[in-house]
Amino acid sequence: MPEHCAAFCCSNRRTIVNRARGITFHKFPKDKDERKKWEVAVRRDGFTASFSTVLCSQHFKQGDLDRTGQIVRLRDRVIPSVFSFPVHLQRLEKGRATSTSRRAEESLSIASQDSLETATSHPQVQPIDDHGYALPASPAALKTRLENALARVESLEREKKNAMAREKRAKTTVKSLLEEIILPSFKRQLPNKLVF
Repeated sequence: MPEHCAAFCCSNRRTIVNRARGITFHKFPKDKDERKKWEVAVRRDGFTASFSTVLCSQHFKQGDLDRTGQIVRLRDRVIPSVFSFPVHLQRLEKGRATSTSRRAEESLSIASQDSLETATSHPQVQPIDDHGYALPASPAALKTRLENALARVESLEREKKNAMAREKRAKTTVKSLLEEIILPSFKRQLPNKLVF
């Protein structure tokens, strides 16, 4: 099993100290497309991950990690995105390429400035969101609320799965204990001919 993170300039190793710090290690995905996305994200020349290559948890956002169970897992289809690359490996932020998209971007910035000026000159009374079922006023807030709800559902499903696994283990343990306690006493009470 690999003992170190495969990310560029990352020196994290699988040690007791790093485990105590909460650093976990995660294998590259088995799916070829997902694996390729991870390899591209790492930005190492000529790098090809093996089935045992790992990245440490410091290269993932906190929301990408599922810490609800005993084992820290990655959520589905997560791509590592937290790196400290040198300047020559950093990607430049691309601007809008077409004239239509540039005009749309300009109109959005003008509209946001107008709304900011309107809000400062004529403050409007905001509706009170005192009901849990009421929709937020803006689409961005609605999207954030939906994403939070979906993340909560996923977390609860994982917790349910873990609870069911714990229940199953507990039932198996109780059953084996009962067999160890009851079966020998039952055998002693039967006549010798009937003992099986």
